[in-house]
Amino acid sequence: MNAIATALVVVALLGSALIAGVFFAFSSFVMKALARVPSQEGIAAMQAINVVVLRPSFLGVFIGTTVMSALVAVLAIAGWGSPWAPLLLAGALFYIVGTYLVTAFGNVPLNDQLAAIPANHPDANSVWAQYLDRWTRLNTFRSLAATATSLLFTLGLLQSGAAGSGGTHLLSN
Repeated sequence: MNAIATALVVVALLGSALIAGVFFAFSSFVMKALARVPSQEGIAAMQAINVVVLRPSFLGVFIGTTVMSALVAVLAIAGWGSPWAPLLLAGALFYIVGTYLVTAFGNVPLNDQLAAIPANHPDANSVWAQYLDRWTRLNTFRSLAATATSLLFTLGLLQSGAAGSGGTHLLSN
């Protein structure tokens, strides 16, 4: 297997696994904990989280994995006909569509709506309840998409022989 192609897939795999873990944690217990506190406190905490998340440590992995997934998609298309190509393309699409685009067009607009409401606003309770429900459903979907990406990238590497199992090699000479 070409070392550059292998490294690209491995980096995308690790990034998608990290993002899956972050999103899993939010759906599994962070949002549930925020739902148990008074609305004003939950809103204030989530507003703070939505500011802090815009740091290089998270954005680098999140957006970097999107870029790596797009490159994996190109790699898969270039190697079409190989048994690993559909696995890698499916993984890349799961991440780009199910993680990045759901974030951009689902979770981020909800975060923007939440940022616009003061925690002590008369409508805060209903806004918070709707936010918790919809945001968590979208987030759970993102977690599943990133997990599927990790699995498909792993299977693609195994199918290519990159893990020493034989098979058709990614971009071999």
